[in-house]
Amino acid sequence: MSTASEEDADDASVIRRSRQEPEAFAAVFRRHAPDIKRYVIRRLGADAAEDVVAETFLAAFRQRDRYDLSRPNARPWLYGIATNLMGRHVRAEVRQLRVLERMGTDPVMEPFTERSDERLSAGASSRALASALAALPRGHRDALLLVAWGDLSYAETAQALDVRVGTVRSRINRARHRLRRQLGATESVIYVSEELVHE
Repeated sequence: MSTASEEDADDASVIRRSRQEPEAFAAVFRRHAPDIKRYVIRRLGADAAEDVVAETFLAAFRQRDRYDLSRPNARPWLYGIATNLMGRHVRAEVRQLRVLERMGTDPVMEPFTERSDERLSAGASSRALASALAALPRGHRDALLLVAWGDLSYAETAQALDVRVGTVRSRINRARHRLRRQLGATESVIYVSEELVHE
């Protein structure tokens, strides 16, 4: 059971404490698992999400002794672990994007799209976006989706991918350029496309 002070403490403090009291790590899980799960569902689909999220937090727990305690927020670290684990599922990710391309249904956004005319427009745009994302090199797709779907900053994305911020900017710039070229007029139909295509 967590204490109020544990829930208020930053991630680094919780991780430090978990080195002596392993059960304290549960607070990091409670804080970040829902966001990590949504991110993984979007990239790999619901079938793989539970496994990847479980593997992410198991890996994080095992690596907590190596966590840089000068970083109060563990989000970039956790997204980096999840992204590395998803690397083993590249075929599943491309397959998920191909399903989205055919069906036009984003497994995360679909429940929030209520009106049928919005669903129709979103479906057409989602299919084009999925096709364009599937065609991106993995490193470019990782950087772009960590920013757009993971809601990480460029600096956090660089930390998650263990690359320089300039590399993240370059990858995202190239990915957006390719998406703009491929999506053309469909790029502004739904928010998700705009989020990916525009800075």
